[in-house]
Amino acid sequence: MKRLILCLILFSLQFLTLHLSAQEEPLKVRPDALPWEKEITPKAISMATSVEQMANWDRYPTYNTYLSMMEQWATEFPNLCHIDTIGTSVQGRLILSMYIEPETDDDLYRPEFFYSSTMHGDEVTGFVMMLRLIDTLLHGYGFNPQYTNLINRLRISINPLSNPDGTYHGGNNTVSGAWRYNANYVDLNRNYPDPFGSTPDDDQQVENTAMINYVSNHNFRVSANLHGGAEVMNYPWDSYRSSQNPHPDRDWWIEVCKRFIDTSRTYSNSHFRDTYNSGYTAGGDWYVISNGRQDYMNYYHNCREMTMEISSNKTLSSNQLPEYWRFLQHSLVNYIEETLIFASGDPSAINPATEREFSVYPNPTSDRIFLNVPPSNDITIYDIHGKSVLHLQKGTQCIDIRQLPKGIYILKSGDTTTKVVKQ
Repeated sequence: MKRLILCLILFSLQFLTLHLSAQEEPLKVRPDALPWEKEITPKAISMATSVEQMANWDRYPTYNTYLSMMEQWATEFPNLCHIDTIGTSVQGRLILSMYIEPETDDDLYRPEFFYSSTMHGDEVTGFVMMLRLIDTLLHGYGFNPQYTNLINRLRISINPLSNPDGTYHGGNNTVSGAWRYNANYVDLNRNYPDPFGSTPDDDQQVENTAMINYVSNHNFRVSANLHGGAEVMNYPWDSYRSSQNPHPDRDWWIEVCKRFIDTSRTYSNSHFRDTYNSGYTAGGDWYVISNGRQDYMNYYHNCREMTMEISSNKTLSSNQLPEYWRFLQHSLVNYIEETLIFASGDPSAINPATEREFSVYPNPTSDRIFLNVPPSNDITIYDIHGKSVLHLQKGTQCIDIRQLPKGIYILKSGDTTTKVVKQ
């Protein structure tokens, strides 16, 4: 009898274990992990063949409609924006950015911000979100105080489509045949110079060369690249787990992610839960990749860039696009405002006229850096792990860093910090 009872208990425990295991949802695989995997669920895709057909934002634009939209904004708001041609794709399609800045006579320093989307051609939700963001900012200038303030105090660049050959792989009139790669079958998010020593499998692609040249000619302080296939905010590093090599701005990134997620969930509480319930992660903790753009931008350009995975489906049905804008709009706008916040923790405390008081050049550098204005406090230089490596007296104007290993360093003077990249 005792043996029978024991067998029944063991059987019950096994059943319970199997039942609980079946109820656990496995962690969603990072879409970057399986570049060969394609979505097979049919989508209801509607295309706009004219600018007028984009009025309700429930369609994807054809390639020519996309170009017409950009041209129309530049024509309608000539004193507020202009089109930058970043470059051309393998097949000769244009890679464009809308550069938003009011035309003024002043020469005040304005921090630069950059949004870029759809480097994976089939992840097209961000493509439409960025087009709608351009339209919203331009039409809101002078009417919406937040939009007006951002445009007056920043230089905002928005690149809606960085892989046009991938998005229009099925032809210029549809995105239904979109695929991940460029025309050379190369994953553009595995094709950037890697700060930690990995070499891309393929030669640098023309789309990435054009993007590298573009960002090198600007001084973007905060940026994001938009993806799809999951809903999660992904901050650097991608190349390491945070336990191995945490990003020096990790605490700042977590606060930024929380603000983005909290705002979004005000409008739709069900989103940004498919990968982590928090809605955010360090990239390498999700899945380690090399030669990605996020790490490249942070390391080589002293730019705080993150990866925003904004839709669980890479290509949404067209009628879902307005709903995604509803819960993303304010978070996307507020992320631009982070450019003003991170220097002081308070957007109202940033004065464009004093932003230049603590800046260094050249940056990156291999030997010496110079300070535009000598700080009034001593300077301490920290390495990526937070260890103090140099201490200098206030009033220092030139710093010799030839003895330091290559990497990212933080210069701190009083309450002000800036990053330097040692090549």
